[in-house]
Order: sequence, then C-alpha cells, then structure tokens
Amino acid sequence: MGKKKEKTVIGTTDKIDLVELELMDLPCKIDTGAATSAIHCEKVHLVEKDGVEMVCFRLLDPSHPAYNGKEYLVSDFRERKITNSFGNWEYRFVVKTKVRIFEQEFITEFTLSNRGRMKYPILLGKKLLKGRFIVDVSKSNLSYKRKHNEHSNTL
Repeated sequence: MGKKKEKTVIGTTDKIDLVELELMDLPCKIDTGAATSAIHCEKVHLVEKDGVEMVCFRLLDPSHPAYNGKEYLVSDFRERKITNSFGNWEYRFVVKTKVRIFEQEFITEFTLSNRGRMKYPILLGKKLLKGRFIVDVSKSNLSYKRKHNEHSNTL
C-alpha cells in the first residue's frame, strides 16, 4: 500500500512568489470556497504577435509596492466562465504560472481578475490546495515566516 504524502498546514493568509513573473512575497488569501486561484491585474486584452493570439495584462496596480508596470504576454491561455464571490458569472482569462510556497514550486492556473477592491491581490483556490495543504484558520503567513527564518539563519 502506498504511503500518503503528508499535507502542509497553511494559514488563512500568506505570501507567495510568482517565479516566472519575477514577483516575490506577494500577499495572498487562502480561499477554500474558490475552485481556481485568482490574481489581480489590469488592462487585460488580446493582442496578436507574430500571428499568435496572446493575452496581455499588467499585474497588481500602481499603489502596490511590487507593481512594476510591466506588460505580460501569454500565449498559453484560455477563457472560462467563472462565478465570482457575489454569485455572478463572468468570462475571465486563465493562465498558468509557477508558484513558490513552503519552498516548493507548483504550476497552477490563475484567473486574471480585477481584485483592486480586495485586500489581497492573490487568492489561492482549491485546485492548488487540494492534496497539498490543510488550512488552519488560526494561523497566517506560515510559508513566509519559514522562508525568512531560514534565510536569516543562513546569514
């Protein structure tokens, strides 16, 4: 009989790295009610480059400390009907990127969403959490604290 992989305890909030997008220590909210993860972005639109349709967007907004004003172009995307937290549905673009949390890297899907009114620019949903994490609502920033404790111990 196979040995079950032990799940990591995660709190209700944390900070993650988006490795391929070169954005580190981004605040996120853990949401077991959301199927897919979401990331705040602006100026989302389709473009054609060298005959390939791509989705173009800027992550975060100018008021966020990690905002870099960079336009990201992604050719590997799809559009999906998503029900938002208010029960309304809308079409959103979905992209895949690499996430680093608890010193592990995962490829996961993010819907591109305007989360400007939300406290956290990133929401981590069930597709990323399932089989990997157990949520302890009394905890927060466990991955971030571990990352920075280990870094300070190596200095």
